[in-house]
Amino acid sequence: MKAISCLIIDDEVLARQRLKRLLKTYEMFEITGEAANGREGLEQIERLQPDLIFLDIEMPVLNGFEMLSLLKKQPKVVFTTAYDQYAIKAFEENSVDYLLKPIEKERLEKTVIKIKNNAGSGNSALPIQQLIEQLKPKQQLKTLTVKIGDKILLIRLEDIYHIEAEEKYVFLRTLGGVSHLTDFTLASLEERLPENFVRIHRSSIINADRIREIRKSFNGSLVFVMDDQANSRISSSRGYSDELRERFEI
Repeated sequence: MKAISCLIIDDEVLARQRLKRLLKTYEMFEITGEAANGREGLEQIERLQPDLIFLDIEMPVLNGFEMLSLLKKQPKVVFTTAYDQYAIKAFEENSVDYLLKPIEKERLEKTVIKIKNNAGSGNSALPIQQLIEQLKPKQQLKTLTVKIGDKILLIRLEDIYHIEAEEKYVFLRTLGGVSHLTDFTLASLEERLPENFVRIHRSSIINADRIREIRKSFNGSLVFVMDDQANSRISSSRGYSDELRERFEI
């Protein structure tokens, strides 16, 4: 069997090292490179053209799904992540398999068997029921994690009134006036957050439960006055106006 060239894309150094150790026990894999975020992954894939990628989903700069959407030619994919709520999305992206971290040797062995069985096949996706059965039950998201040095803070969703992107950074704005830098992208948060979090701008998501009032702007956009300490005013973009008017029955 011809060696399968593969690339590991994960922002956690220890996770990449662990996967490399596990994969090196199989002669069928040739690890041609690794990347620490979606942007690096995109560049490496375009340059190396691997047969297979082991892809984390939650990463800075570009998450796994955002990176895949930018590829001209998509290799086969094994998603490696701690977040089981991405199961259906992973299936829709035609993944070979879906591995929950920390990856165990026994579970990887099953993935290797699937890869062998799918060799040369154009359709690498698992039957959806199989994929769902391999995952833990979903739990409703109640907090978001923020890393500060060696500490990990748990920020309650009910305390967040605004999530804002500024260039490459995403901030969680809380009712008490504190802003927390997070590693999540807006796109990944929009995918994970409950329905009360609403995208109103390409750089803004607001908590609808924290809206004090809504005002119409002269240019067709909407201004949301929030119930944080400063009664912050957050403007929507015109591109979201029709959807927002329908949602809030304006």
